[in-house]
Amino acid sequence: MEPTPEASSERRDKLGNTVGSLSEVQRQIIVGSLLGDGTMRCKTNALLEINHSSNQRSYVDWKYSQLADLVRTPPRVRKSNGGRIAYRFLTRSLPELTPYFRLFYGSGRKRIPELELTRLVLAVWFMDDGSRSRSSVYLNTQQYDETSQALLLRLLRKQWGIDGTLNRDKTYYRIRMSVNGTKRLAQLVDPYLLPELRYKLPQMTP
Repeated sequence: MEPTPEASSERRDKLGNTVGSLSEVQRQIIVGSLLGDGTMRCKTNALLEINHSSNQRSYVDWKYSQLADLVRTPPRVRKSNGGRIAYRFLTRSLPELTPYFRLFYGSGRKRIPELELTRLVLAVWFMDDGSRSRSSVYLNTQQYDETSQALLLRLLRKQWGIDGTLNRDKTYYRIRMSVNGTKRLAQLVDPYLLPELRYKLPQMTP
């Protein structure tokens, strides 16, 4: 997967200009994962945990193939206390990852910073958090407070013209794309979606 043309020095400045030896593709996969299901921990330096259901093994393997030089141990199956069978890996604790921890966890709770949503970032976020609903899609952003979700909606609209709203999912909110916003998103992420995750997009009509 090649770097996207939307990569910019502005985004690197927002990351503190200390991203070290990470490639542009790695940077975008890390940001997309953090928007989605990725989590970070930090003592001296930060590490990234990629953790998905075992039925998304090929997706985890793809992320591992892109981040392998940051990882000591390949992905492994792990059973959680609730009986969920996960497939996951951890990166090493690295100074190159610490700016991402500060951006997303600077206030303690995971939050959304100002950032650039490149096509690859969008695709990874969608593969993590997207789900189909008839002719539109949801992004399952329930982990974020409404301030962060409002920022995501603004970034989607401002950077790509993607319209959406907040939709209540029981107690929490998530992002629901408009039909036109779904079509726009599908156009942007299509080159990057893994074949086995295309089911998350509705059947598009012209």
